[in-house]
Amino acid sequence: MGIISALVLMVFLHLSCNCLNFGTALDTISLSKSIKDPEAITSRGDVFTLGFFSLANSTNRYVGIWYSKSIPEESVIWVANRDKPLKDESGVVMISENGNLVVLNGQKEVLWSSNVKVPVASVSAQLLDSGNLVLQDNNSSDGVRLWESFQQPSNAFVPTMKIRTNVRTGERVQLTSWKSPSDPSNGSFSIGLGILSIAQIFIWNNTRPYWRSGPWNGQIFLGIRVQRDYSFFLDGMNLVDDKEGSFYITYAAASNKSFFSYFLLDSQGNLTRRNWNDEKRNWDIFWSPQITECDIYGKCGAFGSCNSENPSICSCLKGFQPKNKEEWNRGKWTSGCVRIKPLQCERINSGTKSGKEDGFLKLERTKVPDFPEWSANLEDKCKEQCLSNCSCIAYAYDPGIGCMSWSHNLVDIQKFRNGGIDLYVRLAHSELDENTNIRRIIIITVVTGVVAIAISTFFLWRWMAKHRAMKITSEEKLIFNNKGKAHAKCLSDDTVGENINEDKLQQQLPIFKIEELAIATKDFNLSNKLGQGGFGPVYKGTLKDGQKIAVKRLSRASGQGFEEFMNEVLLISKLQHRNLVRLLGCCIEGEEKMLVYEYMPNKSLDAFIFEKSDVFSYGVLLLEIVSGRRNTSFYNEEHPLSLVRYAWKLWNEDNILALPDKVVCDPRHYEEILRCIHVALLCVEESAKDRPTISAVLSMLHSEIVDLPSPKQPAFAERENSSDTESPQINQNIYSINDVTVTKMDGR
Repeated sequence: MGIISALVLMVFLHLSCNCLNFGTALDTISLSKSIKDPEAITSRGDVFTLGFFSLANSTNRYVGIWYSKSIPEESVIWVANRDKPLKDESGVVMISENGNLVVLNGQKEVLWSSNVKVPVASVSAQLLDSGNLVLQDNNSSDGVRLWESFQQPSNAFVPTMKIRTNVRTGERVQLTSWKSPSDPSNGSFSIGLGILSIAQIFIWNNTRPYWRSGPWNGQIFLGIRVQRDYSFFLDGMNLVDDKEGSFYITYAAASNKSFFSYFLLDSQGNLTRRNWNDEKRNWDIFWSPQITECDIYGKCGAFGSCNSENPSICSCLKGFQPKNKEEWNRGKWTSGCVRIKPLQCERINSGTKSGKEDGFLKLERTKVPDFPEWSANLEDKCKEQCLSNCSCIAYAYDPGIGCMSWSHNLVDIQKFRNGGIDLYVRLAHSELDENTNIRRIIIITVVTGVVAIAISTFFLWRWMAKHRAMKITSEEKLIFNNKGKAHAKCLSDDTVGENINEDKLQQQLPIFKIEELAIATKDFNLSNKLGQGGFGPVYKGTLKDGQKIAVKRLSRASGQGFEEFMNEVLLISKLQHRNLVRLLGCCIEGEEKMLVYEYMPNKSLDAFIFEKSDVFSYGVLLLEIVSGRRNTSFYNEEHPLSLVRYAWKLWNEDNILALPDKVVCDPRHYEEILRCIHVALLCVEESAKDRPTISAVLSMLHSEIVDLPSPKQPAFAERENSSDTESPQINQNIYSINDVTVTKMDGR
């Protein structure tokens, strides 16, 4: 039994060792561990798989890397033996005796090798979660990489990969397309960095440029259309100069580890970005430049501009004409255009009369030409430098790049609807004169028409406003409360039928000029920004007399018209309360509408109102503001109740619009008044747990919460005692427009 037990133990230990060896090599190929078709290894985080696969309509076998969540046919990012497929399932991936990673067929022939020239005693190949397959020296303490798949990419660009060009050695790391979706061998198209003086991305068709991104300005490539295509840059894309002769483009991995994305150069030369859709379990095409005819490199030849929105997409630049008119008329534009009139310096060199100095034609929203020359000059010096150099025929300026100039044929110019930058093309002065005269005529005509329309519109508006004021009568302004009953309590003679205009606004409230407010806020500098509300930002300012102010600059997207704005300003200007910030004036110029308040140094009220007792106090304050009455001075013989009791009584009697002060009771604001009262009654409910939070109160007042719950019995904090019936002098109704009030209430 002892011998049998020993044998069983040996077998167990042998199996255990094999299991341990296998467990430590799930992402690694070593001298002792190879993989045979159909075996595979997986990266430690189960992101990528390395193994054998076949493509649709093909029996060939390849060794490649793909996303583990997807099938190989849809997400292969790298292929080892792309030009030498296996003809059967006898393939092996292993570490050879000379330390290289190799792919062998059944006859032990090497179909692919990492081709490391320096032999190393102990190496292993590990598949990382980035998708990079690295061959490393096991004896090196810092894990020296002898070879990596990211240095020999196929047709896919994944996060942290670097597409690189070394301007000193000429070495490139670039993608190469597949021949077809079922054939991963090297296709016709490749993508990489082209660098003369400024970095650009190129797609080449064999050795000829096929597509160009335009110069990199530190944030974007200037030759790619904006809006949809900007997502290409804003998602971690970056171009780096390592200061050692190499430039590379890369993009960061997503912070969400379950989000996968990569770029693919397809067999037709199109670059697309694909994102993994975990719900659909497939890849969505997230971005594609959709190369048009105008995107094809040099479509219109030298000095030709391409615009895909024109029936004939190619046209010669101003001051140029087709080099071969017959070909041009047939739609063959590659011969390009030639200058019509020679430049001044060319006439001087030829000994003819020089004439006036050359100038520049501005081409807006342009994809600038290829072969830019860079200098560090500012924009004004950029123009001077080009004008003083006879060989300079165009210039452009971008803050992220600096000065760009061109001294050879202008090739691959494209007109954009949006994006691009301004290109200035050098022309003879006579060409500019003609253009200037036409522009002057157009400008004069347009300005004259605009002025005439503006004057007519002004007088029409004044007539309509006057007509409307005469038509409105007090009988037409009935007040309906929220349950349908009509009341006339809150109408006053001075508000019925009045036509509020800027003259009336000037009489009741100071008008500030926009220049005055711009100076006070240092041109609305961000350092003076106090906060951002739902209707626009608020800035701190100081007037010339030293008075501190807060300027609310209403957003142009608020949808508030001129008349509505003035009505609201007049309403706010009539409200005075100790707990309300005072409105000092307003500004209305063009599309700008601003409110000027007194500056409150102790921050906003929402910084001091907290979770339910503060909300109760706020509700009482809101009732005081609407009613124009003090909470502690409300009682009299007519209304022997507190303000809260009185409001609750009117609510139950369907007569709540009897509560508002006539100062605020403008028919144009009935809905807002009712909402304020409704919210106030919710804030003063008996049970603290039923009262809304201050954040909910704000949402209710901003109408973000549309359907408000019905208010419950309020908490009547006051106690009716002898102090309630003090002298009639205290119990008078005091309106807020005539006095500054102090809110006081008993604790609950």
